[in-house]
Amino acid sequence: MKIAILSCFYPYRGGIAQFNTCLFNELGKAHDVKAFNFKRQYPDFLFPGKTQYVSADDMAVPIESISLLDTANPFSYISTARAIREWDPDVLIVRYWMSYFAPSLGYVTRHMSDRCKVISILDNVIPHEPHFFDRPFTKYFLSGSDGCITLCEAVSRDLLEIWPEARYKVIQHPLYSHFGTPCGRNDAASSLGIDPRKKTLLFFGLIREYKGLDILLKAFGELGPDYQLVIAGEPYGSFAPYQEIIDASTAKDRIHVFPKFIRDNEVSRFFSVADAVVLPYRSATQSGISSVSYHFEVPVIVTAVGGLKETIGDRGTGLVAEECSPEAIKAEIERFFSDPMLRESCIENIRKEKTRLSWGNFCRKLTDFIKEL
Repeated sequence: MKIAILSCFYPYRGGIAQFNTCLFNELGKAHDVKAFNFKRQYPDFLFPGKTQYVSADDMAVPIESISLLDTANPFSYISTARAIREWDPDVLIVRYWMSYFAPSLGYVTRHMSDRCKVISILDNVIPHEPHFFDRPFTKYFLSGSDGCITLCEAVSRDLLEIWPEARYKVIQHPLYSHFGTPCGRNDAASSLGIDPRKKTLLFFGLIREYKGLDILLKAFGELGPDYQLVIAGEPYGSFAPYQEIIDASTAKDRIHVFPKFIRDNEVSRFFSVADAVVLPYRSATQSGISSVSYHFEVPVIVTAVGGLKETIGDRGTGLVAEECSPEAIKAEIERFFSDPMLRESCIENIRKEKTRLSWGNFCRKLTDFIKEL
């Protein structure tokens, strides 16, 4: 098949671009694949982080792409649709994760040739941080799709609420495998300036309000002196509210903060020193962070929101706090460390998941779905 993918690729950074790189490379093993990129993903004033782009030392994998779509310039919608039509693909795959992209991506998908099947991979249907225009924008976008891929059942439920007739398939988020191999715990701890002997919790990824770092900080303040917490990720917005909690905490000397975008070649250090990753999310669909955790065989402690319970708790790869509260998070952390066999069981289940959640399996299920349409 000739497969076009319209989304963000190198030099854009972050989990969406990393996913697209893996998808492009895997599909390219058996199909003719072409990447169509954003010329401008977000206007700078709408982007809450420091930069949308990789830096020279990020060691991100370059992908050859054609940069065409400017989400803030409707004239580029027309030229992007024309360029993809001229390449004449059998399939156009687009990624959708927030309603801001609905006008641009929706225009392109609605202007493909009749023979081109449009597949939308939906990270979210209902955003974590909702706006009044989300539902009508998303309806507009979805109307240009022939079929949808969701990465968990929670997103499928949101999809059917908006589009009950949707043709869709759930294919769980595959594992990221481009972050290298684990390094020694002592070496990793030394490079980060932390104590390798303590029970180490890791909060990793972009810091946003819905991800509940404040809940974890309050829970951590009630844990004993044999625990330490590592926070690694770029704040989207002010870090000041979290710093206030840290400064007031009796455990502040055991909280280690790395408030920056973590480059691909740095990721291994953080997961190699972690005993468990904690995702205390207030809302969620699925989590790319859990995919990184699986790669490094680190169990995950999550809240029972979105698809986290089905993808973590039901698979036995971590523990689930039934309430999104400091008390519930603290209880699950203590339960995890109280039973060494529980940790070993989680790791064994992660190893089983690593086989199931390969990119090869993801792409086989994706192409089978396309053939069904």
